[in-house]
Amino acid sequence: MTRAFHPGDPHAAPLVGGQPYAVERHLLAGVPCLVERPAPGREVRAVCVVHHGAWATKEGKLGVYAALAAWGAAVVLPDAALHGERQGETPPGLNAREFVWESVRRTVAEAPALLDAAQAAYGRVPVWVVGSSMGGYVAQILARTEARVARAAALITSGVWHEPEVRRPDLQAFLDRHRPLAHAADAVPTPLFLGSGGADPVFPLEEHHAPTVAAYRAAYASAGCPEALREAVYTGVGHYTSVRMRDDTLAFLLADD
Repeated sequence: MTRAFHPGDPHAAPLVGGQPYAVERHLLAGVPCLVERPAPGREVRAVCVVHHGAWATKEGKLGVYAALAAWGAAVVLPDAALHGERQGETPPGLNAREFVWESVRRTVAEAPALLDAAQAAYGRVPVWVVGSSMGGYVAQILARTEARVARAAALITSGVWHEPEVRRPDLQAFLDRHRPLAHAADAVPTPLFLGSGGADPVFPLEEHHAPTVAAYRAAYASAGCPEALREAVYTGVGHYTSVRMRDDTLAFLLADD
């Protein structure tokens, strides 16, 4: 049942700009997810999947992109593989960097089924992907490999993927198959936004953002669609999603609205 609300004194519920939205828990294709969605009775206009960083959980992204729910998107917040409710799936013997890339590998592998389930629940609407840090690795891969992704934003992340600590042959093969510096052209023409903190100690700007943007810029320019690539650096911002970074991501996703 949908209940009317008075905009001057609405329900004590999640609100963005005075508009209520729902927060639901779902298993989508077996993946534990939180979903911020428009209030019951409102049309879902898009699905936005938000991938968190290493050693984080889906709960940490609650509210960050909730303005999309108020606009009309279902914001799907999954636990990455080996994270959150899924820590028990972690195989033994992984070092820290292998743990990150095994999580990325599994998260990418299950993404098509997750999107199938999300579209079954919310309709065959446009799909957007946002990822921060480790989630930015996932977002960059899906921008290249998943045809349903209409827009992708990769934040506080890198496309260099030089990983000497990753010794497992299957993970090295995964890195080689998807490294953005070598395969940036595969993302064209998907609109892509890259946002980095100017003071990020995890991904120093000149070592990560600069070469990543250069590879994508060359690929998008060669394909004749340089405007589909957007990038920004946020002065003084470290390894976190800042307010301006979030706001620019929202503007990028809603650019055609």
